[in-house]
Amino acid sequence: RWFTHFYVVSVLWNGFLLSCLFRAEFLGESFPSWIQDMHHALGRDSQSKDTGNEHFSALLVLSLLWLHSCRRLAECLWTSVFSSGVIHIVQYCFGLGYYIAVGSTVLCQVPTNVRNGKKLSVQICWYHIIGVMMYIWASLHQHRCLAILANLRKSRSGKVVSLSHSVPFGDWFESVSCPHYFAELLIYVSMAITLGIHNVTWWCVVMYVLFNQALAAVLCHEFYQKNFSSYPKHRKAFIPLV
Repeated sequence: RWFTHFYVVSVLWNGFLLSCLFRAEFLGESFPSWIQDMHHALGRDSQSKDTGNEHFSALLVLSLLWLHSCRRLAECLWTSVFSSGVIHIVQYCFGLGYYIAVGSTVLCQVPTNVRNGKKLSVQICWYHIIGVMMYIWASLHQHRCLAILANLRKSRSGKVVSLSHSVPFGDWFESVSCPHYFAELLIYVSMAITLGIHNVTWWCVVMYVLFNQALAAVLCHEFYQKNFSSYPKHRKAFIPLV
């Protein structure tokens, strides 16, 4: 249940970054000096060639990341039913740092001062449309799967009656043991597409999410197989058919 803290931090921090980027792009305001210092420390050349699509893509992805954090926070507060399991302090601290770093990573994909006070000219490209559609599709499935997991611990009236684990069925659970982890990967892939596909930095983020979610999925899959003798043998751990 302490995962909730991650999304509180993400909503507040990435919401702040989104506000800064929005004001810079549409109102012509400058970034705070400490953000410009952060860009300089990370090696982003402030005199890089100005491309409108690059700026709009970053704004769009930061918006998607913030919306994702808002939804996950709402699900932690009102949908999910958590067990009495605990989280390791190292994992907890790393998670807090991750959600601060990931929003900063998006912001650092564009220089801080190349617009010179000019407002953003919005140019919607094909990869923006595909990325956003994939994001919505994956987000809907992730929410459905999390709701299925929560309902396993509730009565028909919605009252929590158990904190034990049960075998889930329905939606993507028919193919994999952890479809909510698979949906998380697809959400980050959709952001990579929205950034224009060629952004190497964000693909590194996607690779991190892939390995992180795959490890968690394999452990969960093995738990199901060990504790439920009738667990469906055709289900994979993480990615369908893999």
